[in-house]
Amino acid sequence: MLYDVSLTIDYSYDAASDRTRNILRLLPSDIPGVQTVWQRLLTVHPRPQERRDGRDFFLNETSMVAWHRPIDALKLQLTARIERFEPAPIFDFSPPLDELHHELLMVPSLAPEAPHHFIAASPRVALSGAITEYAWECLNEGVTALGAVEAVGRALNRDMAFDPEATDVDTPPEEAFEKRHGVCQDFAHVMIAALRGIGIPAGYVSGFLRTFPPPGQPRLEGADAMHAWVRAWVGNQLGWIEFDPTNNQFAGTDYITIGYGRDYEDVAPVRGVMRTSGGHETSQAVDVLPIEEGAA
Repeated sequence: MLYDVSLTIDYSYDAASDRTRNILRLLPSDIPGVQTVWQRLLTVHPRPQERRDGRDFFLNETSMVAWHRPIDALKLQLTARIERFEPAPIFDFSPPLDELHHELLMVPSLAPEAPHHFIAASPRVALSGAITEYAWECLNEGVTALGAVEAVGRALNRDMAFDPEATDVDTPPEEAFEKRHGVCQDFAHVMIAALRGIGIPAGYVSGFLRTFPPPGQPRLEGADAMHAWVRAWVGNQLGWIEFDPTNNQFAGTDYITIGYGRDYEDVAPVRGVMRTSGGHETSQAVDVLPIEEGAA
């Protein structure tokens, strides 16, 4: 499936900033077997006095930008054409959950894709006794690693409510789990904590999700959104699989990946420092438009 993707993020500051520096993780990249990026462009206004594009440890595309003069607004615009491939059917060749740690010990690599980076606590996801206990209660005896991922993801979708007012970007997963409310970031963080607690390496995926209007309703511009879901390592044969607990499904052709990390901290779209006073306002608009629809 071919998509034209556009993203606009606007910031306005109460007072002009002095010496602003940001790292942006907004550029999609090729992922073999998952997606191909045919075109991409990230524009920054006002034009930064420094810009350096590269990759971080997890091979996510990064853009480091800086201004050495005051700015009172910032606009980030991404346009891209991306082909997302149909995922192969998932057949459960994963080991029983209680044998997964043996396969984990057989992985000799500490490369970015290695599951060892995703089994312990990370900056935004602590191991939680309450979340781990919940995860074990979701499982049947003799469950496979893949079956455990699916069982935990579907249980969280059932037991947590999507509520954009309940949390913010800094809410810890323990709080979102206690409230049983949150947004996609919270669903992902809670699921990551749950899977790690039962011995399954798990990480965070940042990207876009194509959404569909209600039957009979027109598609609204800007109705799509940046999204988060979970990847989990389920053994040497299947490797990494991706599940979206917010929408109770494995990631498919409606998902476009921007970056992978241990949690949100590793893939935050915009992160940086600035010297200013007062607050700021921000807005975001996303369109994920199939090419066939865009050409009509």
